[in-house]
Formats: sequence, structure tokens, C-alpha cells
Amino acid sequence: MSTPGTGPGPVRVIVVDDQAAVREPLAAVLALAPDIDVVATAADGAEALAAADAHPVDVVLMDLRMPVMDGTEATRRLSASHPQVAVVVLTTFADDDSILAALNAGARGYLTKNAGREDIARAIRAAAAGQSVLDRDVQARLLAAARTPRPAPERPLPADLTRREREVLTLIARGLPNRAIAETLFISEATVKTHINNLFAKADFRDRVDAIRRALAAGLA
Repeated sequence: MSTPGTGPGPVRVIVVDDQAAVREPLAAVLALAPDIDVVATAADGAEALAAADAHPVDVVLMDLRMPVMDGTEATRRLSASHPQVAVVVLTTFADDDSILAALNAGARGYLTKNAGREDIARAIRAAAAGQSVLDRDVQARLLAAARTPRPAPERPLPADLTRREREVLTLIARGLPNRAIAETLFISEATVKTHINNLFAKADFRDRVDAIRRALAAGLA
């Protein structure tokens, strides 16, 4: 028995797109390739899962934005129920969130609808042979995202802050200096400094800017 995409047998494909004007012509064009057999078409992710259950299939060519069940969820379910089936996304969307969601769901390839017929056919063959295929623009976006440092999530404020410490921190976040904080709370400036020292020790603030950022993230200001 030959491996799909590498032996004499055709690669069995399901074409999934909610627009019939895209789905049917694409299926017809792919079926012209002697080594590709379009075994079914589907208008949404739920139909794609049913088609994969009903037909032997090697590759699912999957749109993303569809009613009933979108392509990302369908890819996730296909990866779980039919791990031998490769999913190649074909979509108009090339934003970071769409790309990462599809790849994390198990897609083996990601193309935009700017891809030509031969590009799509090559991606189908490669996916059936176990290779990952990414559109050039998609590769560029993933590389750019990987090289861009992402800010670390803000650490939550400790739960044991006293009411007064939270009041002081709120006023710090509003940009008030120690003297203004003292006047607002009707306490001495020395007492404000004591509260600030306690805040920095409990929350491990690096500096006043860090205190302001984390207070804002916690919704105190």
C-alpha cells in the first residue's frame, strides 16, 4: 500500500468552503490533476467532518470563516478523530491570530486565496506526503512574530494588600506625589512612605513606574 502523495494512487481530497462559487470551481480545477481525486465537497466544518467519516481521504482543503462550524474548530476535531488526514487551510485571512489558531489546531499547511492552482495542488501533494506548507506571506508573518519580543503578562497584585495600601497605590497610579497622597488621605507624608515601602515589599515592584503599570492592569486607577 503506497503512502498518499508519494505512490501511484491519487491524493484523495475534500474541498471545504462556504461559498459555492469558490468551492465548486476549485474542486473542478483540482480534479483535472491526474494525481488528485476530489472525493467530496463541504460547505462548513460540520459537513467536512461528515464527509471525512464517509470517504477515505488524505487531505482536507479547509476554509476558515464559515457558518455552523468554522475551519479552525473543524481542523481541531479532524486532528483528533482522523489524525492521518492532513488539513491545508485556504483562506483570505492571513492575520497572526488566524494563522496561529489554525496551526495550533493541527493544520499542516496554510495558504491564502491568492495562491494559484499549481500552488494549491503542490501544497496538497506535500501535505499528503507529511510535509508542512506555508504561503510565503504566512511564513513572513510567523517569522516576524517570532522575532518580536512580547511583553510579559503583568503579575497580579498580592491578595494581602490592606485597604490603606490599595488606596495609596491607587493614588500613585493617578500620578500623585507622596505629599499629595498624604493630603488626600489626611495622613502624614512619613506614613505614606511607610505604606509605599510595604507595597514595594509585598508586590515586589521594581520601581514607581512598575507600580503604576501593575495598578492600572489591576484596574485600581
